Amino acid sequence: MDQRFDPEAMRGFARDVLRAAGLPDEPAAAVATGLVEADLYGHVTHGLALLPGYVAAIDDGTMAKDGRPEVLADAGAAATWDARRLPGVWTTMLALEDAVARADRLGIGAVAIRRSHHIACLAAFLEAPARAGHLVLVFSSDPAVAHVAPYGGLDPLVTPDPIAAGIPADPDPILVDVSMSITTFGMAGRLRATGGRFPQKWLMDRDGNLTDDPWAVQNGGTILPIGGLDHGHKGFGLALLVEALTQGLAGYGRADGETGWGAGVLVLAFAPSRFAGAEGFLRQTTWLADAARKSRPRDPANPVRLPGQLALARKRAAEREGVPLAPVITDALAALAGRHGVALPTGKT
Repeated sequence: MDQRFDPEAMRGFARDVLRAAGLPDEPAAAVATGLVEADLYGHVTHGLALLPGYVAAIDDGTMAKDGRPEVLADAGAAATWDARRLPGVWTTMLALEDAVARADRLGIGAVAIRRSHHIACLAAFLEAPARAGHLVLVFSSDPAVAHVAPYGGLDPLVTPDPIAAGIPADPDPILVDVSMSITTFGMAGRLRATGGRFPQKWLMDRDGNLTDDPWAVQNGGTILPIGGLDHGHKGFGLALLVEALTQGLAGYGRADGETGWGAGVLVLAFAPSRFAGAEGFLRQTTWLADAARKSRPRDPANPVRLPGQLALARKRAAEREGVPLAPVITDALAALAGRHGVALPTGKT
């Protein structure tokens, strides 16, 4: 049964564990914030469940601890960084701040990042800038691994290649975070750990047979792109776009034989005030959100829900009642606590 924990206490715990592992204060605090934010939204595969893996990466040197991203190019509205294997959650937060500042000056700002470490939950980067009135997008791909085959093929070529967007609207922003595959490798791992199976046949085994077995991707199989066998050419096309926007614009990726767990990233920010005006932008997006919510539901028990609406509701509940963590996660965190001499917060009853 899940146990609930005070979110601020868990941020402090994750920060202190990362500091004990060797991260300086700034990246440790940023990574802790990003992981707990993911759990608040309910994205449990990309929250504190990742903390043991991050600590292991610090220990074995595959996640760098010191310094800041290197600026490779700066063209006013656009910049390219080499993150140098520094913590990806932190470097992506820095890139978002930089892109927003560029957008405030020029209308649009973009930062492409090569050699980022893993960036966790993309949705966790969206809410704050969207509430501040910026339209932001985050694209990510991992050039070191492949779990999704090209449409019509059998051999894995790309990752789920997520796209995330934070769209200002009243009263809450619209938060989009979708992968270009039907499911993710992280979800397959979670099902393997619990002995579960997918609700539908969202994977192919190595011979091209559809399956709901999460072990298929460990045994030469692949995850289906969005659209499945019927319309998977659309998901594959979008995945190619994400790979181009991340690895292509950063000039580094699969073609270089990257082997380290991490990401190619593009952060894109727009300042509506520099276009037709923030008020006009918000009027359009809020009207659209209201119209969507008022749409006649196919199932009266399940009215239309906007992207991010459920995540924000979960966050509000978790901030009141505590963030829920499964036993498999709390057991791993307890082991980290013992190893690094950091007290694991007491769960709420």
